[in-house]
Formats: sequence, structure tokens, C-alpha cells
Amino acid sequence: MVEAVKVAKEIDDQYILQDINLSVAKGEVISLIGPSGSGKSTLLRCINHLTKISSGYLTVDNEFIGYRREGKYLYELSEAEISGKRSEIGMVFQRFNLFQHKNVLENIIEAPVQVKRQSVREASDYAKELLNKVGLAHKELAYPAQLSGGQQQRVAIARALAMRPKLMLFDEPTSALDPELVGEVLEVMKSLASEGMTMIVVTHEMSFAREVCDRVAFMDQGTIIECAPPQQLFDNPASERAREFLSHVR
Repeated sequence: MVEAVKVAKEIDDQYILQDINLSVAKGEVISLIGPSGSGKSTLLRCINHLTKISSGYLTVDNEFIGYRREGKYLYELSEAEISGKRSEIGMVFQRFNLFQHKNVLENIIEAPVQVKRQSVREASDYAKELLNKVGLAHKELAYPAQLSGGQQQRVAIARALAMRPKLMLFDEPTSALDPELVGEVLEVMKSLASEGMTMIVVTHEMSFAREVCDRVAFMDQGTIIECAPPQQLFDNPASERAREFLSHVR
């Protein structure tokens, strides 16, 4: 589903990402862990072309997101073409980014109606199914300010799913939540994983990475130091840097 080959991101002669190689199979769930500033969120943003890579290449489902290939060369797509490709990738951010002046149902149907040109009725019917999935069927007419942080993040997940994505990216989706609200969001993510959704998750929730993910990638200083099944990485990390990091977060 995702293929990253020698991906690098450079800003002002400083590498934010360097020599990133990562393959994610369809239906696989992978966590990216590591210290702040290690490039985890940047890698997510590169996958859906919110951030442009400097070199290497990235594909999702065997297609370039921001480019087309002609012979040996890549040419950047128009913004409209990029948006079309990006619509197949759901992304959930630390902050919920909900429209405060729209109710829950309106937030969820906005993109399917505007981008995919679905009818309001079709989009609303599916939105109600998604709200039931995330445990918020009774909140469709509520406004974001009337919801807890955990509820807002679950709405954000439903909004991403409304586009029927082939891949879901989560950028520290619980980091802005009070501790008692973290569990309700993680339960929704666990449910998605059990249904076979391909997911890449930047997280500090080590229990989620250990219990739910197929593999865990440890990043530091813009590179993937090691990537392994969770039991192997957490119990017997191959690198001294991973051992040092995990000794502080367990």
C-alpha cells in the first residue's frame, strides 16, 4: 500500500528526513515512535504530499501522490490532481480541525459533498453509519464546542473515513487529549485495525503500538533506525538508541 524509497526532506541545508525506506502492506498497521523532532510527523505529511519530499520517491497503492512519471523523470501534478489523489488517504491530526460553525453531521459530509460530489442524502446516510461506528450516533446535531476532546477526535476520525480512504494516517491523535479520554479514541482505532484498514500511526501510546500494530518503526534524527514486530522491538531492540529511548517511556 505504501512504498518509500530513499526518501529525504531537506530544509535550509538541514535534513528533516534522510534515506527513509519503508514498505507497508495492505491491511498492515504500523506505528512510528521516537523522540520529538525525529521526523515522524513529517514522514506522514510526505506520504499524502502535504509536505514535498526533496529526493527519493513515495507511492500509495502503486501510484505517486504528487507526481506523474514520464520515463526517468517525475513531474509535479496540478493542485486539483493532487487533491484527487489525496482524497484517498485519510489523515487525523493532533488537533481536531473541525469547523466550529458546523454541526457534527455537517462536518462529516462536507468533503464527500464538495470533493466527491455525493448527494447530501447519500453522504448523510454514510455519515450516520460512521457516527454509530465511533459511538457518537446521538451527537450528529451537536457542535464541536459542545463535545469533549475525545468526542471531537472521534468525529475527526469519522470525517476522514467518510471519504472511504484506502489508507489512514494518524498524527499523534491522542496527544491533545486528557488522559481519561485517550482510551475512547484508541478503541476506535483498534476497531479499524481489526477490520483490515491500512494504518500508519505516529504515537506515544506504547501500549497501543505493542498490542495493535503489526510492526513498529523507531525513528531518530530523521531516519528509521529499526523496524520490527512490536514484541521484538520492545523486548529486544537491535539498536542502542532504541534501547535508550524505550527505557524512558516504558
